[in-house]
Amino acid sequence: MSAHDNVETVFLDELYSMLSHNTLVLPSMPEIALRIRDLAEDETSSLADISKVINKDPALAARLVQIANSPAFRMRHPFNSVDMAVMRLGGKMVKNIVTGMVMQQLFQSTTELTDNKLRTYWNHATEVSEKAMELARDHKHLQIDQAMLGGLLHDIGVLPIIALAEDYPQLLIDEAQLDRLIQKAHLEIGTAIMKHWEFSPELIAVAAHHEDLQYESEGLPDYVDVIIVANLLSDHKKADLQGIRNLKAIPAFNKLGITHHPDTLARSA
Repeated sequence: MSAHDNVETVFLDELYSMLSHNTLVLPSMPEIALRIRDLAEDETSSLADISKVINKDPALAARLVQIANSPAFRMRHPFNSVDMAVMRLGGKMVKNIVTGMVMQQLFQSTTELTDNKLRTYWNHATEVSEKAMELARDHKHLQIDQAMLGGLLHDIGVLPIIALAEDYPQLLIDEAQLDRLIQKAHLEIGTAIMKHWEFSPELIAVAAHHEDLQYESEGLPDYVDVIIVANLLSDHKKADLQGIRNLKAIPAFNKLGITHHPDTLARSA
């Protein structure tokens, strides 16, 4: 076994052991996302209560209004206040939008190298989220906010992996090796995080299956289909997409009615 293989084996053994023994430190959902979630699910609370919490954070309030006014939500009249946005969108949709907006604060680290790595993943997640909203918009049974959140959280499993990698100096100087470990482990770790955060089964499935190009949903396309396609259409996965000769061989593309994407694929399927 080479030194590289030995480091990878030791790292994965520790990672999975910590996961199985519940000693792996999973990221905590930002406090404001938890507060909005609690209010949205509390039958005794009102939409005004949600607005009050959001309005206490001016940057968050401005961003919510901006997103609510984006073309993805196709609202006939623009919102000019948080109160109006919450009233029109509803508590559950606002909960998902706010959760997605505050996730960026988790993609930060204490070292320059790992911080840059996490920033790259956040930028990728943002791109996938935007493409997921565009795809979901064409399917009335899918919710734009759920697609957005799925895009932002699909790679959430990288967080504990990169955090643990800080204890392995060899991994911090070999980015390709760290990328291999992330690829091997981020689905299982991401699934654990989404369960820990008590997300819906639909979004847990996104974390678990978004890399499975042979994934087949039952009936109408689901959020896993959307994120598989959005992920492949991202700049991060452009090389993978260009290497696929026949998009019809990927069930998610068929489900969403996509046969080719001229901006990223030289050949049509």
